[in-house]
Amino acid sequence: MRILWIAIRTEPWVFSAAVAGAVLYAVAAVASASVLGAVAEQVILPAIMEQRTTVAAVATASAVVFAVGFLKALGLGARRFYAGLMQYRMQARYRRAVARRYLELPLAWHQRHPAGQLLSNANADVEATWQPLAPLPMAVGSTAMLVIAAGAMLATDLVLALVGFVVFPLLAIANLVFQRRVSPAATHAQALRSQVSEVAHESFDGALVVKTLGREDMETERFTRAAERLRDAQIRVGRMRAAFDPLLEALPNLGVLVVLLIGLIRLQRGDVTAGDIVQIAYLFTLLSLPIRSLGWLLGDLPRSVVGWRRVSAVLNAQGGTDYGKERLHGEGGLAVSVRNLSFSYADTSPADLGRDTLEGGRGLDATGNEETPRITVLRDVTLDLAPGKVTALVGPTGSGKSTLTMLLARLVDPDHGDVLVNGVDARRYAPGELARAIALVPQTTFIFDDTVRDNITLGLDVDDTEVWQALRLAHADSFVAALPQGLDTRLGERGTSLSGGQRQRLALARSLVRRPRLLILDDATSAVDPQVEARILGGLREADLAGATVVVVAYRRATIELADEVVYLEQGTVRDRGTHEELLARSPGYRRLVTAYEQAAQRRAAAASRSADQEAVR
Repeated sequence: MRILWIAIRTEPWVFSAAVAGAVLYAVAAVASASVLGAVAEQVILPAIMEQRTTVAAVATASAVVFAVGFLKALGLGARRFYAGLMQYRMQARYRRAVARRYLELPLAWHQRHPAGQLLSNANADVEATWQPLAPLPMAVGSTAMLVIAAGAMLATDLVLALVGFVVFPLLAIANLVFQRRVSPAATHAQALRSQVSEVAHESFDGALVVKTLGREDMETERFTRAAERLRDAQIRVGRMRAAFDPLLEALPNLGVLVVLLIGLIRLQRGDVTAGDIVQIAYLFTLLSLPIRSLGWLLGDLPRSVVGWRRVSAVLNAQGGTDYGKERLHGEGGLAVSVRNLSFSYADTSPADLGRDTLEGGRGLDATGNEETPRITVLRDVTLDLAPGKVTALVGPTGSGKSTLTMLLARLVDPDHGDVLVNGVDARRYAPGELARAIALVPQTTFIFDDTVRDNITLGLDVDDTEVWQALRLAHADSFVAALPQGLDTRLGERGTSLSGGQRQRLALARSLVRRPRLLILDDATSAVDPQVEARILGGLREADLAGATVVVVAYRRATIELADEVVYLEQGTVRDRGTHEELLARSPGYRRLVTAYEQAAQRRAAAASRSADQEAVR
């Protein structure tokens, strides 16, 4: 009832119009019983018994029946239109609210929730929450119909009315038993819908892994199990409906038969007229629908409650990104300073942060009420990024490089310490201020099922000249020009028609067209051959973007050598920093990492030489 009250309070005028239509239909329906009784008494029976009638009598009866029918149709149309309007408005409003909350919640929250569940929250759960709004005005009008009909029957004949007062409680009891039986089953089925959505989304998202590892049968079986559980739950609900629906349909019809039987006896005694019997019998046929409409409303309530709980879990989720009112001023590269920065994440996170694991810890969960295990990623990191300089972040896997880039781009906030941009705490900038000045190009790129142009601009108001300039800087102009429609070529879902290196270069062009003041490349050219990578990074120095601050997560020695400074990370801390040559000379860990390929090649060459010497001796 609280959920329904939210909708009524939000859309009071629409609800009032729907209820007015429902009440109009109820009044007209009850009035039609009196009209039919009068027509039977004054027009039909004389025509049968006395073989006489008049055109005026037939025309009048037809006009009255038509007028009542028109009012019923008007009320029915108004009820359905405004009930649907209310339902779909609430669904749209809460879908938007869920989407806005998704945007406000931090990245760490999203990493703890499967995409399939989030899709279900925004779609199926919102739909289920407001599903009862469709039968709600009908139920209100049905209540009015029951009251009016009960009064009409009492006014017509007390004895026949008592038959109704026996049948209606039986209908109410049957509905109550039905709802108590079906509610748990419907609740379970709603939860299983979300599970099916989660499995399906994960399977589609991991289609490449499934195909390459030949696990189609396993994924099919996994989805089949989830679908069969939902099927079984739905069938259980269906069986309950199949058991109760005939009973709910039969009780009013049995009431009509009893009314006709008792009415015939009373008619023979002269206690009632034929019109009275017709009127009350017709009221019985009408009142089966109001009873059922109340059942439909009650039947939707369990799913509504489950959907509301799941939607509310998103809307009331703790956490978010705090902003201030500061603005970024000036031009050129940003000066970024990291001071005593530490960061950890909940160990339930399945995303990229999971790669950067060091040690377990304890901390408060998102609600601040109870402790959850934490994984420390970065500890006491302090460094400065000079404006207009290229800084390479180098370190073994799990050292915290990707996490640090997300902190620099303010996709997440540190647990302790600060990230200062132009001397101001990043958390004090206004919404969108840093996003317009900072571009992060991740190793794993995402291409939309759209044209090349729209994948690069993403709604940014730039002309094609600037798009081509960004493509040239990313060395993507040649393959884009060779596409069938050039910039207008649709790339398909996730850009599957492109190679990994081409997708990375498009993602780089997407960032460059925005002319960022801080460009962060998280191993963003890993799928590009070393020669093209060198030309890309060299081109960034020579272009108009030369004033930007550039951070590169690098593994290749050729890439590292292009940097003005190298920051060496190990186990979540900054172990050393300086030029490439300086670190080679004084940092054993750095030297082992960047010369690993050369050392392996030397070992292979030495092994081949020894084998050749042994063969020569033999």
